[in-house]
Amino acid sequence: MSTSEPATFWEHLDVLRGCLIKVVAAVMVCAVVAFFFKDALFEVILAPKDSDFIAYRLFSTVGQWLTGTGVDDFSVSLVNTGLANQFAIHVKTSLCVGMIAASPYVVYVLLGFIAPALYASERSVVYGIVGSGYLMFFVGMAVNYLLIFPLTFRFLGTYQVSGDVMNMITLDSYMDTLLMMSLMLGVLFELPVACWLLGRMGMLSSSFMRHYRRHAIVAILMASAVITPTSDVFTLLLVSMPIWALYEVSILLVPRSTATAQES
Repeated sequence: MSTSEPATFWEHLDVLRGCLIKVVAAVMVCAVVAFFFKDALFEVILAPKDSDFIAYRLFSTVGQWLTGTGVDDFSVSLVNTGLANQFAIHVKTSLCVGMIAASPYVVYVLLGFIAPALYASERSVVYGIVGSGYLMFFVGMAVNYLLIFPLTFRFLGTYQVSGDVMNMITLDSYMDTLLMMSLMLGVLFELPVACWLLGRMGMLSSSFMRHYRRHAIVAILMASAVITPTSDVFTLLLVSMPIWALYEVSILLVPRSTATAQES
């Protein structure tokens, strides 16, 4: 068949199948590697449960500089309540890390599949959106791991209504909370990219966002209440503040995207 002839549906499906096989293979290879580096993997994942974590040291330094008092030493012990739970968590965590480690190659393969169907001008836009979205997702996950989750865990893990009540945090609870908050913060950090795209399409303007700022703050608080695994005000404010900051940044990005769309 001549290369100038368009590919059939089944030929496209065959190419897609090849791409999916490459994606699955890359994820599995990275997951297997992560599985065999168990000690290093969980040393990083479980680091926020001790007071020598970087976020606590930073706040301790700031506290000593401002008030002369730092963060008290603490260490929360995790417990396991199921016979196969630790192995299951090891496998699940390895798969998650495998997907994260293989994600640059996954994005590269999927973009390579859809790129031939796009015009040159469309490719630059798609590459910019995908690249920005990919970056912001991992920024959100990093903010959660380095700031939001550690402070949330320290507050809730050491909180006691009475000295007679001992906290026993399960490994399941720790891992599920970390995974859920990382995923949700990654998605929420896509807000500037989504607003930029809507502004480019002419569906959103900075004046509209400024006019409904109060409504947006209420919506952010409601979304933060859904994201946070607890109902305390501390965690709610800790999650909602970065999202509100992203909303303000999005207001600045929308006029630029609108002007870019008009020029193109």
